[in-house]
Amino acid sequence: MSESDIIGSIGVTLLLIAFLLNLKGVLSTSNLWYILLNILGAALCGISAYMISFYPFVILESVWVVAALSSLFSRVSRETLNK
Repeated sequence: MSESDIIGSIGVTLLLIAFLLNLKGVLSTSNLWYILLNILGAALCGISAYMISFYPFVILESVWVVAALSSLFSRVSRETLNK
């Protein structure tokens, strides 16, 4: 198994964990752990795709990271305003 395979496998595993925990009702999409799993998982998948020069997937995962970061910033803003 190559380095890119390992990184990609870890990334996909993190994304699937977040997805399954959400399906089971353990984590909501606004939960900090859900957001962090998505950011890290998508980033690792994107790095793996870049390592093998599969650029359509790099773009997809980059957008996923940006969307998850946006969710994180919104969550932090809401918490800051509620203090």
